Amino acid sequence: MMKKCALTVLVVLALGLSAGAQGILDKVEHGFADNNGVKIHYASLGEGPLVVMIHGFPDFWYTWRSQMEALSPHYRCVAIDQRGYNESDKPKGQENYDMMLLVSDVAAVIKHLGAEKAIVVGHDWGGVVAWMTGIFQPAVVEKLVILNLPHPKCMARELANNPEQQKNSGYARAFQMPDAHKTLNATALAGFVAKDAETKAIYEAAFTKSDFEAMLNYYKQNYPKEPYVENTMEMPNVQAPVLQFHGLKDTALMPGGLNDTWKYLDNTYTLVTVPSAGHWVQHDAPEVINSTLLSWLGTP
Repeated sequence: MMKKCALTVLVVLALGLSAGAQGILDKVEHGFADNNGVKIHYASLGEGPLVVMIHGFPDFWYTWRSQMEALSPHYRCVAIDQRGYNESDKPKGQENYDMMLLVSDVAAVIKHLGAEKAIVVGHDWGGVVAWMTGIFQPAVVEKLVILNLPHPKCMARELANNPEQQKNSGYARAFQMPDAHKTLNATALAGFVAKDAETKAIYEAAFTKSDFEAMLNYYKQNYPKEPYVENTMEMPNVQAPVLQFHGLKDTALMPGGLNDTWKYLDNTYTLVTVPSAGHWVQHDAPEVINSTLLSWLGTP
């Protein structure tokens, strides 16, 4: 009897996970924003103040599924596919992945949706884009949420001075090599992000529609190159309130990059570290991320 009950529980849990993986795909509405001829795809769920979510590498809008479910009763959650990924356009040429163009994609989505500003959320490369949107397009950012990506000044400092960060950025140097995209494939990338078979299948389908060369153009165009030096570029301080999450088991981005972030901010700063989580903190600790987001953002 005990074995039968245990089996029943496992089946129910499996069905629940399956429904969760597939469920949001059936709920979201899809659209495209135009940015000077480049179409940016987005998935939207909920009504209310606008939250724009930006994924990193290798990923697509679906990375935000748990956060969209949690926030959508109070907010309009719009998760984009960055250019080069999934349903968005994939312009050829490294120069078409310059950071200022990626920032302009976010601004174009906000404008397309009829809003003056949005809560901007970013992870990994999406975190860089979110930071830079807050820095160079402050008028469109109401609040800023960053997951596992140090401020650009802090990242450059760590690369210039922290041997551990230099070592752990070896993957980025490899991605900057000519023809590095030829070493990538959809199945391997999906396995890198997703754990269960159904989620892997969803990711693999998205990566099959993506452009691997475009993915690595983010690194070739924007990631610091050796010899690493500190970033002396003049940057305005971020004007919006900032909430930053960091999974401390991240093997690519060292927590030292969090130090002195407040020097580059002119508003409130909330830092939440998650010792049990890795790079994909939104996947590893969704309850922590979601409850903190809801508390920090408040109910509109």
